[in-house]
Amino acid sequence: MSIELITFLMLTVLIAVIMLGFPIGFSLAGVATIFGIIFVGPQISTVFMLRMHVALSDYTLIAVPLFIFMGVIIEKSGIAGRLFDAMYAILGGLKGGLAMSVIVASTIFAAATGVVGATVTTMGILALPAMMKYNYNKELACGSICAGGALGILIPPSIMILVYAPTANVSVGALLIGCFLPGVILSVIYLLYVGILCYVDPEKGPAIREEFRVSIPIKIKMLATSVMPVCLLILAVLGTIFFGLAAPTEAAAFGAFAAVILAAAYRALSWKVIKDAALATTKVSAMVYMVVIGASFFTSVFMRLGCGDFIEELVLGLPLGKWGILVVMWAIIIVMGCFLDWIGIVMIVVPIFSPIAIKLGFDPIWFALMNIVVLQTSFLSPPFAYTIFYLKGIAPPEIQLAHIYRGVVPFMLLMLLAVAIFAIFPDLLLWAPRHASLMG
Repeated sequence: MSIELITFLMLTVLIAVIMLGFPIGFSLAGVATIFGIIFVGPQISTVFMLRMHVALSDYTLIAVPLFIFMGVIIEKSGIAGRLFDAMYAILGGLKGGLAMSVIVASTIFAAATGVVGATVTTMGILALPAMMKYNYNKELACGSICAGGALGILIPPSIMILVYAPTANVSVGALLIGCFLPGVILSVIYLLYVGILCYVDPEKGPAIREEFRVSIPIKIKMLATSVMPVCLLILAVLGTIFFGLAAPTEAAAFGAFAAVILAAAYRALSWKVIKDAALATTKVSAMVYMVVIGASFFTSVFMRLGCGDFIEELVLGLPLGKWGILVVMWAIIIVMGCFLDWIGIVMIVVPIFSPIAIKLGFDPIWFALMNIVVLQTSFLSPPFAYTIFYLKGIAPPEIQLAHIYRGVVPFMLLMLLAVAIFAIFPDLLLWAPRHASLMG
């Protein structure tokens, strides 16, 4: 059988199996096992054992359960509710202020959890009723919650970064530091969009009534007690990595411990919170490790059969120039995001695309950061988008699926605008990793 046909069959079968609903880790491992036995032979089992040992010996992956535990503690202890209440009081008096509150609170909460589902669900429960009460445009309300929640996969500590880095063979610390600034820039772009839209058409996002606004001293108190502690936690975790005081794994351990202390300071720590956090951490970490192991199996077979070399030659042979090829790769990621979740996309395309980008002369860290920004679209692009279904699951009856679909479109376009900005000004992504490496 020709290498072209094997490549087509392997990718087609994998995508089909994932779309049928089978767990991604088992899909990757299963397809790798079938094709490995057929085209390599029983000795492929030895390769799998070695690959599993390498995957489980990866020191950086220890950060996965630690960052997950940190995020779940913050979610379960009610800190997110305090965060939104503070932003509601501070920004609610502005036109579009509630939507802005959602974006700012989501940005901070995303940086503290790294989990999209927790952010969207929490903000949806807290903010959507308030926005409906003040007759906010339904599309704007839904879009701001979904877009704000999707920042959780970009702003560190993000689970995507921890999975992406070893898959692309790049520094975890560089990606953690590098993703912070683009995440903040994207959040600012969202805020500007909401502010301008509601200034032009105030009926889309009216300010809260005068009698419900709080005084400046109360706003300062809420900022100091509910917002600043979480921001300091985030900056402390990222700061230890930036200044070379700790490796990402050590910083994750510090973050998990600090989250427990913060929850205790708010008198929100209990054995139930710790138990729920431990169980959630175990489940998510097991899923991530299974995907990493399955992906290592799939990659070993895919590359051993020469499929990777074939894809590389095919893409490099496109008569589009290096930027044209780059756009094609991003377009593939965006289209795949309509049907697959991010972890499946990462495990399928990153081992193939990363060597191509390096051969085209692009910086591997910049390319990784750009891909992570592009991968955000998978959380907003219909029909398969986690944020849409998370929000629909907790939304009131008057919110239809069509409202959410229409609401995410402007924010998807803003994401693509950000991709263009980061492509034109690559130093926006590379400044922090470069300085961190010099200071580390």
